[in-house]
Amino acid sequence: MEQVIGLITGILFGFLLQKGEVLRFEKQVGFMLLKDMTIIKFMLTAVIVGMVGIYACYSLGWIALSVKATHLGAIIIGGLLFGFGWAIAGYCPGTSVGALAEGRVHAFWAILGMLVGAGLYAEAFPFLQKTVLTWGAYGKITLPQVLGLSPWPIAVVFTLIGVACFIWFEKKGL
Repeated sequence: MEQVIGLITGILFGFLLQKGEVLRFEKQVGFMLLKDMTIIKFMLTAVIVGMVGIYACYSLGWIALSVKATHLGAIIIGGLLFGFGWAIAGYCPGTSVGALAEGRVHAFWAILGMLVGAGLYAEAFPFLQKTVLTWGAYGKITLPQVLGLSPWPIAVVFTLIGVACFIWFEKKGL
């Protein structure tokens, strides 16, 4: 059943990516040049809806949180690799799959790069486990735990910041 739910949500997410026009190469490049914030607006919406939804389900006892351990070294290096790959290919992993599904054949190269990168990571994992994955290892922590707060004030503040960004982007025509 989990796979069916994952498939349905994946199809829905892909549909929303397509309808939000974030699969378009022009939108990707516009974001990289800070001239078009469509992608940021889409991502902010996804993060806010996901955050509120997950914490609501957690608060109601419908789900248990499974927090991944924090390793700052891996986050920094992984973020840089992700950003370089996105800048070079013009697509992030989700948008590359969606773009290929739309018939944009050149997105295949981004997907191939993603798969090669995943394979290289798997091969290098024993080495990384002894090095990068030990740098800044803080264990399974969340922002609410670090701040000693309920997740709800953080969700409210993040939502307000997100709404302010939306308003600012719209005023600037981004």
